[in-house]
Amino acid sequence: MKASLFAAVLLCAVGMAAAQVPNSQKAAAREAQRMDRLATLLDLNDGQKAQLQTVLEEQRAKMQALFQQARASGTHPTRDQMRANHEQMKAETLQKLSTVLTESQLKKFQILEEDHGPRGFRRPHGPPPPPPSSGTQN
Repeated sequence: MKASLFAAVLLCAVGMAAAQVPNSQKAAAREAQRMDRLATLLDLNDGQKAQLQTVLEEQRAKMQALFQQARASGTHPTRDQMRANHEQMKAETLQKLSTVLTESQLKKFQILEEDHGPRGFRRPHGPPPPPPSSGTQN
């Protein structure tokens, strides 16, 4: 009985670990594609690409640590606190990148981050669409 229970638990654990491997591989592949795209758009050499990747990984780790710290404390930061943390991280990242990138590359990086955001999603340009009219037309 104990042996079959142990085998079932072991199979579940192995199955869960196997299911997570493709997701982490997909995430790594997406990150590699993002770095390749950034390297192309910013015209980076191999050394700059490696340094950029290191800075961005440090930024991500620091943000995750802040998130985990807030989660562990059981508190939820306010929107203003989150915005302040984000702005501070952004300033630190740009400061670190200013030693890696040329001035024109840094400007391009800032434009790309504004257009696509930290996760690479395209943000819409222009004003928001007008709200639907609430009046009835005759």
